[in-house]
Amino acid sequence: MINIKNLYKRYHNHDGSISDWVLKDINLTIPKGMSVGLLGRNGAGKSTLLRLIAGMDNPERGSVERQCRVSWPIGLSGGFQGSMTGRQNVKFVARVHGGGFNVQHIIDYVETFAELGEAFDQPIKTYSSGMRARLNFGLSLAFDFDVYLSDEATAVGDRNFRDKASQAFKDKIGTSSLIIVSHGEAILKELCQAGIYLKEGEASWYDDINQAIAAYHQESGSPSNT
Repeated sequence: MINIKNLYKRYHNHDGSISDWVLKDINLTIPKGMSVGLLGRNGAGKSTLLRLIAGMDNPERGSVERQCRVSWPIGLSGGFQGSMTGRQNVKFVARVHGGGFNVQHIIDYVETFAELGEAFDQPIKTYSSGMRARLNFGLSLAFDFDVYLSDEATAVGDRNFRDKASQAFKDKIGTSSLIIVSHGEAILKELCQAGIYLKEGEASWYDDINQAIAAYHQESGSPSNT
């Protein structure tokens, strides 16, 4: 279970100014075992909310309580050391987060899943954003989290890799759950039961993902297929 209580988030800029509230007074309870689609227009705060749930960022006010193991957001390409190779980055993360896991098994899994070929042994700073995202995706799936966070991860790479990514998530359902940002409605309907719709910094919970998609279409003015 993940409890989000009275959460507010805004950013303090380098010039000393403060942004408007990106998220304001968010109160949500995400039940154990329920996969959730996160919807909203560009700039609505979807990636910010994922980072807060992951513990990668701190709220201005309020709290996020995690009663489960939560992944970092899959699909975000940051967090790697640019001068180290893909293999070295994976080895480092495996040692830090792996606990009793077999480090070599994690490295082998990521190398196979990410399909980077010789680039796996090249510095991360030479990677494209897509290559970084694929490495991040494979690294996340190499660990057994209770909840996987995904920020457009199924949109990475060519069609074959996107299909592979979608199948990997499907394989996790049953033992784990997802909180996923995606503009692909088909994947949201296939993987998620419930939805969170962000608008003007506020969050609405829907027990049915189709209702969340319909709310998004109502705001954008586009026709809904639900």
